[in-house]
Amino acid sequence: MAQNPESRLFIGGRWIEGRKTFPVVNPYTGAEIARVSAAESEQVEEAVQAAQSSGMSSLTGAQRHALLETVAGEIRRRSAELTALLVRETAKPLRYAAAEVDRAAQTFSFAAEEARRIHGETLELDAHPQGLGHFGFYHRFPLGVIAAISPFNFPLNLVAHKLAPALAAGNSVVLKPASATPLIALALADIIAGAGAPPGAVNVLPGKGAELGLALVRHPRVRMVTFTGSLEVGRTIRENAGLKRVTLELGANSAVIVEDENRLEEAVKRCQVGAFAFSGQVCISVQRILLNRKLADSFLERFLAGVASLRRGDPMDPETEIGPMISETEARRVESWVNEALDGGARALTGGKREGSYYEPTVLDQVRHEMKVYSRELFAPVVCIERYSDFEEALLRANDSEYGLQAGVYTESMDKALLAFRRLQVGGVMINEYPTFRVDQMPYGGVKGSGTGREGPRFAVEEMTELKLCVIRT
Repeated sequence: MAQNPESRLFIGGRWIEGRKTFPVVNPYTGAEIARVSAAESEQVEEAVQAAQSSGMSSLTGAQRHALLETVAGEIRRRSAELTALLVRETAKPLRYAAAEVDRAAQTFSFAAEEARRIHGETLELDAHPQGLGHFGFYHRFPLGVIAAISPFNFPLNLVAHKLAPALAAGNSVVLKPASATPLIALALADIIAGAGAPPGAVNVLPGKGAELGLALVRHPRVRMVTFTGSLEVGRTIRENAGLKRVTLELGANSAVIVEDENRLEEAVKRCQVGAFAFSGQVCISVQRILLNRKLADSFLERFLAGVASLRRGDPMDPETEIGPMISETEARRVESWVNEALDGGARALTGGKREGSYYEPTVLDQVRHEMKVYSRELFAPVVCIERYSDFEEALLRANDSEYGLQAGVYTESMDKALLAFRRLQVGGVMINEYPTFRVDQMPYGGVKGSGTGREGPRFAVEEMTELKLCVIRT
């Protein structure tokens, strides 16, 4: 099979054929849609050198703003093409793929604005007796080469959240996309190059994560690593990164607390989307629903009816709401975890069966906290139900996790809302909203096992720049 340009490595502004290739498969049809060049260790070195010599840091704020706005416009112009590619590569239902493309364009637009806002402040050095006769100010400067490692589940917008702020700050990037979904990242690199980015500003190295990822993390000329993925890999990156800057977004088993009756209908609908959109393969997917006992039966009656109505089908069909998981291997893992829970006394209120790479939307009850389906990140169309009597008890149960990315709380009480904000050990508390809520300009990241640092263009630019002080003796 002949390779399209966007099936090759992208280094220093050029498409390069690798010695080896690997297949990219449509998870819905099982058909091979492309063979992609696999990068090797020598390409890592070449890409880092190209990034280091790109000249991104010499672009003015106006030039970086124009570049990123051009990219945003081109994403919008090619939205139908990019949406179709996302559907083929991930089996993400069309409605969610189209939303991801739109969000990616917004992410570049938000980052474009940040390119014009990078600044420092003056300092009153004479506030200290020894500062008399001195004037000070500081400014932010780009770090240099940033290694970005991205996952399969949002292979366009999560890549955008790494590339756009890095470029806005004047850095260059070497990107290692997920092996299951490299095509959309390569298409984005083509768009960025076409928008006028200097050669080497963005380099894309598809291939084996363990080999390429560690080589980038350990590379002495890489100044920062930004990674989205599993807690286990995040720990490995932290152990090998040395003194580099590191931003880690490591997933969750997000909880939503439903406290009040008069928010019930809204909570039911949002939890259904939050638990089962893209087959639950979302970092902030709803995995645990904590219900006030007074409303649990009413919630479950409506929730289970909604789950039963979810439409399974071809991801290219606009009516499809749920499709296959990214691979049969992942579906088998979920099957094993759910069966283990059922054998241990949990009860399936609906679902619980696998068909190839498709796993049924599943609602589990009577789940113990030590079970994998509750304590680990499921990343699947499975949600656990738990009942509570006291709101503060619900907060304690929500915190009973090694993760802490986002949580949702449905309540009409401002006192309870603020108590939840203070007590919940997460990076973001969504009041009267599900934990899956994210808009692209907000700070996004977690605590505990959910990682370090924050994404969102403004906040990522801070992570991706170095503060430098200047003192002048007058």
